[in-house]
Amino acid sequence: MVIDFNNIKEEALPRFKGGEGHVNCRAFNDGDNKIMSMSLEPGCTIGYHKHEGTCEIIHIISGTGHFIYDGTKEPVAAGSVHYCPDGHSHSMHNDGDTPLEYIAIVVPQK
Repeated sequence: MVIDFNNIKEEALPRFKGGEGHVNCRAFNDGDNKIMSMSLEPGCTIGYHKHEGTCEIIHIISGTGHFIYDGTKEPVAAGSVHYCPDGHSHSMHNDGDTPLEYIAIVVPQK
């Protein structure tokens, strides 16, 4: 199966997970798994939240920023992959001067 994000309408999600600003998102959801092409503008954040019953994998395509993962700051840049397993918490911050573009995959845990 090929998912063409160019054919999925982009949505601006304000204060995503309680963060600052907004994130641009094109999302595929099969009822269980979520695969999203996202862009976080400079100065914007995704709020600190806990994964319960899911894990999340985020592959950074371009830009720079950092995560707060279980209370620890972790810098990221193009090529980085951030993993947040079930039961752990994280937030995302674009502290660069260009959009932070990434693919996020949220998978239920059984």
